[in-house]
Amino acid sequence: MSEEHEELDNINNESQEPQETITKVTGMYKDWFLDYASYVILERAVPAIEDGFKPVQRRIMHSMKDLDDGRYNKVANIVGHTMQYHPHGDASIADAMVQIGQKDLLIDTQGNWGNILTGDRAAASRYIEARLSKFALDVVYNPKITEWQASYDGRRKEPINLPVMFPLLLAQGGEGIAVGLSTKILPHNFIELIDASIKHLKGKRFTILPDFPTAGIADFTNYNDGNRGGKVRVRAKISHHSKNTLVITEIPFNTTTSSLIDSILKANDKGKIKIKKIEDNTAAEVEILVHLPSGISPDKTIDALYAFTNCEVSISPLGCVIEDNKPLFIGVSEMLRRSTDNTVQLLKNELEIKLGELEEQWHFASLERIFIENRIYRDIEEEETWDGVINAIDKGLKPHIKHLKRAITVDDITRLTEIRIKRISKFDIDKAQQKIEALEEQIAEVKHHLANLIDYAIAYFTRLKKDYGEGKERKTEIRIFDDVDATKVVIRNTKLYVNREEGFIGTSLRRDEYVCDCSDIDDIIAFTKDGKMMVTKVNSKTFIGKNIIHVAVFKKKDKRTIYNMIYRDGKGGASYVKRFAVTSITRDREYDLTNGNKSSVVWYFSANPNGEAEVVTVLLRQVGSIKKLKWDIDFADILIKGRASKGNLVTKYSIKRVELKEKGVSTLKPRKIWFDDTVQRLNVDARGELIGEFRGEDRLLVIKQSGVVKTIIPELTTHFDSDMIVLEKWVPKKPISAIYYDGDKERYYVKRFLIENEGREETFISEHQDSQLEIVSTDWRPMADVEFTKVRGKDRKPNLEVNLEEFIAVKGINALGNQLTKDKINQINLLDPLPFDPPKEVHADELDVVDEEVIKTNDEQPLEGEIKVDLDPTPKSDSKPEQDSDEDLDVDDKGQVTLF
Repeated sequence: MSEEHEELDNINNESQEPQETITKVTGMYKDWFLDYASYVILERAVPAIEDGFKPVQRRIMHSMKDLDDGRYNKVANIVGHTMQYHPHGDASIADAMVQIGQKDLLIDTQGNWGNILTGDRAAASRYIEARLSKFALDVVYNPKITEWQASYDGRRKEPINLPVMFPLLLAQGGEGIAVGLSTKILPHNFIELIDASIKHLKGKRFTILPDFPTAGIADFTNYNDGNRGGKVRVRAKISHHSKNTLVITEIPFNTTTSSLIDSILKANDKGKIKIKKIEDNTAAEVEILVHLPSGISPDKTIDALYAFTNCEVSISPLGCVIEDNKPLFIGVSEMLRRSTDNTVQLLKNELEIKLGELEEQWHFASLERIFIENRIYRDIEEEETWDGVINAIDKGLKPHIKHLKRAITVDDITRLTEIRIKRISKFDIDKAQQKIEALEEQIAEVKHHLANLIDYAIAYFTRLKKDYGEGKERKTEIRIFDDVDATKVVIRNTKLYVNREEGFIGTSLRRDEYVCDCSDIDDIIAFTKDGKMMVTKVNSKTFIGKNIIHVAVFKKKDKRTIYNMIYRDGKGGASYVKRFAVTSITRDREYDLTNGNKSSVVWYFSANPNGEAEVVTVLLRQVGSIKKLKWDIDFADILIKGRASKGNLVTKYSIKRVELKEKGVSTLKPRKIWFDDTVQRLNVDARGELIGEFRGEDRLLVIKQSGVVKTIIPELTTHFDSDMIVLEKWVPKKPISAIYYDGDKERYYVKRFLIENEGREETFISEHQDSQLEIVSTDWRPMADVEFTKVRGKDRKPNLEVNLEEFIAVKGINALGNQLTKDKINQINLLDPLPFDPPKEVHADELDVVDEEVIKTNDEQPLEGEIKVDLDPTPKSDSKPEQDSDEDLDVDDKGQVTLF
């Protein structure tokens, strides 16, 4: 039995040996994979530069032309017909066709073709119908100039490339992922492409930028002509719907309302933003209502939506096309040039073919006239053979063919013999001559076009723009975006705690002292009793150093928060006072704010968001013969320097304690604010137009074309509507003057009013749908020029100049106003205002940082117990060398500090 087992084992081992043989696939990989990669690149994913189609799209368009009879065809029927040219899957053909149809350029659709806004899919192909659009029939097809090839099974012919005479690839865009490469060509505006083609033909420079079917707002600063490495930022269009509601009316390209809402809900779940609910009312146009809880800033929420949701997306274009069966990476400008040059060549081919056809028609019409007019047909009556007939006609034509443009062939004579007797009997010489002359005119016209081919091409593009450009205006608004600082708009979704004694901060120390609300992307700044400072990322628990005296959320580049500090330098050393700001740091690095000696200690510390300067009392210990043990220090007398400065000497004696005597007011100058019209945002970086200098209580005045007025706090995160017509610093006592048309009474009215409700949005024209604001002025004494409508048969009434200050007194904002005139008005214009000296504003807190008053000169030594105040902004030799000089503030020769 054991021998039998051994034999069976040997047999099994022998049978398994071939299965363990290792086969090298190097050759298979090299050949088969490259074949597969080439196939995917050339036959599936990447469009051709000649006509802008991928192979499946080209076959769909060719099939639709085969089936075209002016009526709609079922998409399922078109899909089946397309499969005759290549065995694509029916689903892939239907999907490709739906994509073409949704671009609303080449296919006239009927039925439910889906929605690019909501992402809804099209109905099944058996339910929807399609036919070629007039534009497609005009620019895509011409069998006479089309190159053909056999289909995959050799039974049919299909075009190698369709003769598209338009930059179709740029108009529709294209996207595909192949093996080892991909392409992403963004869609461009129809009218702008035509204009660019005309500019190219004229030898002028041009620039083309994408235009998305979903509209939105886009920043093309880094578009890079559509080449690799470029980037396009696209944002949804978000505006205020009501006090606590935002409305999204346009969405970014490559997103849908569903994906957008999902991203908003996800950001809300993560605590990045805070919303109450979302309503999706999208139908033909996008309308997403975002309801906010009370107390949440709509402007900050808009920025947060851009920072944390798909309301802003970044698209990376990559221009890759197929040329001569090879992938080619080029920019969109070069694509347009090549497409336009190809269109010119196709137009030339068309004209040459047409010229040949016209010359053939003229040739035969001339032969026919000669044949009938000279009765050459009688010469064949006695001929008995076909060769005799041909020779007789040829002999009869010879005396009359000197003016013909080419020699007569046997085919020409054969066509003459096919003329019917009825036609010969009714032949009209005058009509025949008119036909020949008409053909000669057409030939001359075609030759003129060929001689002036560029002008002909320009006229061709101009005709396309005229015939098909209506309704194809730009949808995407071009704008330069201001970067959103995520740390400034994120919702404070967690709480920060501190254990001062042990030196820990974090979000998990719930049994310790609560500091403030923060977000998980914030940085935290902390100061310790020994004069150390550190900035670190929010974490569950982080060790800073024992005896923490101050913790707060750190704001990068914040020049308005000023820290006031009095410290002792080392054990038994002198005490110093300093004021500084912290604008930029290295995270998790420990900074020493003292002079660096061991055992230094902070006697007094305060953080002041607006540069406040308090008054403190210094109390000394009773040691030896010190006479003055108590005096006051006003931090307003101390210069603001860098954090590494040593500070000014307070005393060389031991301090018992420092007490707060009087809270301070801001020592910073008013903040200058500019409005950058390019990005439609406020800034403090001197970009755009200066609006004014603002203190804490100052507001901005905003007036819209719709007749809405409001005053707002000038926050840098504020968003402004596109219909804003007035933006300036609000002067409460300066009246607003307006002339508006009342739709109900059909009259023009003048009114002047003051804003009584700060922060409330109010409408100062009537609510009738036909009411509209004509002019508005914030000048003290405005003047207006009224031009009247000319009455038929009468001279135009002379213009009326109106002094609005004298015309009507200042009334309430809801007053109707005084009627301007009963006559019909053509237009109203503002004139230069009358001169007026406005009253000067006086603010109680208008204080400089340091006045010219000097407490002690620099070279005088302080008396015992007194403070030496250094008014010289230059560091002294006993000061530490200053580091991070980018944080030092601008100090003028009077010791005044300017912060913006």
